[in-house]
Amino acid sequence: MEQKVEIKETTIKRIGGYLHRVVPIADKSGEIISYALKPLMLEFKPRDIMQVIIGSALLAIPVSLTEEAWNLGETLPISNVSMIAAISLVLISVFVYFNFYKVTLKGYVTDFIKRIIGTYIISLLVVALILTLIDKCPWRIDNLLAIKRIIIVAFPAAMSGTLSDTIK
Repeated sequence: MEQKVEIKETTIKRIGGYLHRVVPIADKSGEIISYALKPLMLEFKPRDIMQVIIGSALLAIPVSLTEEAWNLGETLPISNVSMIAAISLVLISVFVYFNFYKVTLKGYVTDFIKRIIGTYIISLLVVALILTLIDKCPWRIDNLLAIKRIIIVAFPAAMSGTLSDTIK
């Protein structure tokens, strides 16, 4: 006859500097026979920042080199570009929530907000650097155009930065 394995209440502990969910596993009689560790990526650490930088660059580089992105910056009104920025933030928020905080948002709201804002700002900075290096951000000549181009290219860059942040 096969024994049923019962899972007791979980706890969150810091192991090796990182948060983990510790899941005690008990047998049918209630005796704890083992523990399972699941890393929790609730804090926005330097490793996560590097992952966002690399992930943002993955899509920022090819999109930054397209004339279509440059022309969109010239032709789209600021209201449309603002909506692109808002959609970026909403998509980052939804993805981060469902991949990191769905179970444990309580007590980590500040970290949730830091991860969202940090990811978007890092993506904007990566894009700004790339567009400036290829001379497609006309700083001091037309700052609004430069910012519009950055926001447009940051849309896919932020998505890839957010995705790469999920790598453990």
